Amino acid sequence: MSTEGTEARVSSANAGRRVTTADIARSLGISRATVGFVLNDTPGQTISGATRQRVLAEAERLGYRPHRAAQALASGQSRIVLLVLPDWPIEFSLGNHLEEASLALDEAGYSLVTWTRHAGGRARPLWETLQPDVVMSLTPLDPDTVAAIRRGGAVVVTNDDPSAPPEPLAFGVGPALQIEHLVERGHRRVVYATSPDPRIADLVAERASVAEAAAAAAGVELTTHVVVDLEPQDVLAWHDAGVTAVAGYNDDIAARVLNAALRAGLEVPGRLAVVGHDDAPISQLVLPSLSTVRVDNAGLGRFFAAIALHAATGAPPPEAGPETRATLIQRASS
Repeated sequence: MSTEGTEARVSSANAGRRVTTADIARSLGISRATVGFVLNDTPGQTISGATRQRVLAEAERLGYRPHRAAQALASGQSRIVLLVLPDWPIEFSLGNHLEEASLALDEAGYSLVTWTRHAGGRARPLWETLQPDVVMSLTPLDPDTVAAIRRGGAVVVTNDDPSAPPEPLAFGVGPALQIEHLVERGHRRVVYATSPDPRIADLVAERASVAEAAAAAAGVELTTHVVVDLEPQDVLAWHDAGVTAVAGYNDDIAARVLNAALRAGLEVPGRLAVVGHDDAPISQLVLPSLSTVRVDNAGLGRFFAAIALHAATGAPPPEAGPETRATLIQRASS
């Protein structure tokens, strides 16, 4: 019996829409259940090898693709990890972190989706439409939001969740390492130079607070300055007031300080030492190269992925290793 007429009708009917298991069953003249058993590799079924091959070949010919939403509904798993981001700029360190986390989750069969919460935003939260298995956040979520996510069936992991592995070493001690390094080099009056970007005001304040605590413990005089349009005379004023070193919130800020100091004729590090944070590419592109704080963002990405998989699958929780620690990289600027 020729199937050419049947194939033509199936192809015509499928034009412009998703191919379904019913289309495959109709084309082969077998039951939809049989097709489903083959495509889902359902155990315990007595389906011949010949039939299995026919189903797989016809699925490929018709362009069948699994309906992930339906599969998620049936299994109760979407295999999606949703990361809620604060409205921060995606700089080198965060971008590197996300890339590695995405790769590690992909290797485990999960997709990483990011969603940025904007102040006053009107977009519907992605956890309501994606049905993720896990929702993670880089910043604390309010109790009402956490409750709403959990009602949707997702596991919630945030930095302030008691069940989440601690991560203070990666994000917390960098400014202290900057101050300790400068103290070791004999500096006693230091400027902490920060970013004016209002989107990261909380993160800037957190790092500044750590630097202030480290300076107080070491008996160092620390003043904080927001770096906007830094001019050579600004850095000269710091130096004339007795400042001999500057710790930058990040490498971009430290590079601005370095540029202004050199334009002012200040020898770096002879008359002014400069230390950055994040070990971004710019730290080695400027002259003199910047001493900086290095965080293993790629390692942290894998650590992040392991936390997500622990929450999603019950896999053993990750143990904090070297990737969660910050280190001071000494270069020519200090």
